Amino acid sequence: MNISVETLPQRLAKVMEALDRNEPVVLLHEGKEFARLQPVPDSGDEIRRIKNHPAVGMWADREDMKDPAEWVREKRGRRRERLFAAHGRACPERRT
Repeated sequence: MNISVETLPQRLAKVMEALDRNEPVVLLHEGKEFARLQPVPDSGDEIRRIKNHPAVGMWADREDMKDPAEWVREKRGRRRERLFAAHGRACPERRT
């Protein structure tokens, strides 16, 4: 399937259908080949599931990452305090 990048947003459903049929899609820009979309080789549904991706759970054994949301809040909080201190202002209390 060939499709121009200008019409891609309107024809995205057709592009997805072509990829589902394992058909490559060529993107054209000003009539010239710009990019080629290839379907992911079918290696079973297991690899496509995000929970089976090797990166998922890679920090599971880290004690400081037991609660990722708290870890991010703590990291952002320190940065926020440094930014306010750099401008000579007191850091206001955070809203929860």
